[in-house]
Amino acid sequence: MTAVSACSTDGATGDDPARVDVVAAFYPLQFVAERVGGDAVRVTNLAKPGAEPHDLELNPAQVGQVSEAELIVYLAGFQPAVDEAVKQNGGDRAFDVATVQPLLDAAAGGHDHEGEAAGAAEHAEEDEHGGKDPHVWLDPTRLATIGDRLAERLGRADPDRAAEYTARARTLRTELEKLDAEYTAGLKTCQRREIVVSHTAFGYLTERYRLEQIGLSGLTPEDEPAPQRLAEVAEEAREHQATTIFFETLVSPKVAETIAREVGAKTAVLDPIEGLPADGGGDYLSVMRDNLTILRTALSCS
Repeated sequence: MTAVSACSTDGATGDDPARVDVVAAFYPLQFVAERVGGDAVRVTNLAKPGAEPHDLELNPAQVGQVSEAELIVYLAGFQPAVDEAVKQNGGDRAFDVATVQPLLDAAAGGHDHEGEAAGAAEHAEEDEHGGKDPHVWLDPTRLATIGDRLAERLGRADPDRAAEYTARARTLRTELEKLDAEYTAGLKTCQRREIVVSHTAFGYLTERYRLEQIGLSGLTPEDEPAPQRLAEVAEEAREHQATTIFFETLVSPKVAETIAREVGAKTAVLDPIEGLPADGGGDYLSVMRDNLTILRTALSCS
């Protein structure tokens, strides 16, 4: 009881009448809510740093946070436990960022393996997401549009400060457009345009910057790819002369290391920014810039 009470107090909503209580389902949505809301909001992130947000299970205190929040920012289909809590308790306070712009198909931006067996687990995951890729925040221009719409929702919840939210969203858009320009210039001229990744989370990034992802597994990072899939990816990595096999911050690098050894490549972290590491450090903008530096090295960009 003490632990539950402490958790509830730490993340309680409604205890500051001067600020709008916002619950964000995972880190990128927390980032946007804090930047657009500024001092006028109090943002609670349901996904803890260092934890894989796909698998989030809500404790009773977190369900209470969803029930009491003045605005719930989430992405339908990404976290089933959050979807259920919103369905039960969200009402008209829920803002689904998946409705801002059409999501890409799960295969979009990835490597075309028409006729090849991609593995039952991958297809099951795609079915779970309705065949859509949820990682929309990896395109900075799409994230800017989410910020614009979030400003509108905050303005409806807090009309007296609507102009402030709009102004902060405009500032955020300027920063994200600058980031987009850095990516466009930095990845314009490269010896390779294929990236080999542990799971296909990078469709928005690869579509935006004319890259191509070759995934070891589908949208679920914990899926163990079948031996046939490993062999296919190893063959493609050799074909494209890949120097780097990418894995992620919150997922074991074992499979990526296996492929890297087989093809004589090295491994590196390419962060899908689903959450920040437990030891903190950085934010969305700095991690995206780290990703750009790593990509430029791996693809031999000039």
